Amino acid sequence: MELAAVPRIRRGVKCTYDQTRAAHVVLFPEGVLVLNETAASVVALCDGARSVGDIAVALADEYDGVEPSDVASLVSRLVERRVVDVDG
Repeated sequence: MELAAVPRIRRGVKCTYDQTRAAHVVLFPEGVLVLNETAASVVALCDGARSVGDIAVALADEYDGVEPSDVASLVSRLVERRVVDVDG
């Protein structure tokens, strides 16, 4: 995944907090993904305006040890799971 790529949530995908699981989840037609706090922050920033690099910079302000390559890897996995689409 290129750092210049711009991810956005796919149509039909919903991000929410599941009280039963006490975790952030992504609901999509093929299933449910339970997210940790950092992954939930990445998904929340996949707005179609920020690049993967921009997301990494924003997260580095909030969390210690954020690596752009880790963010790119997570976005790649979200693309594979059909949670986000990527432009660029």
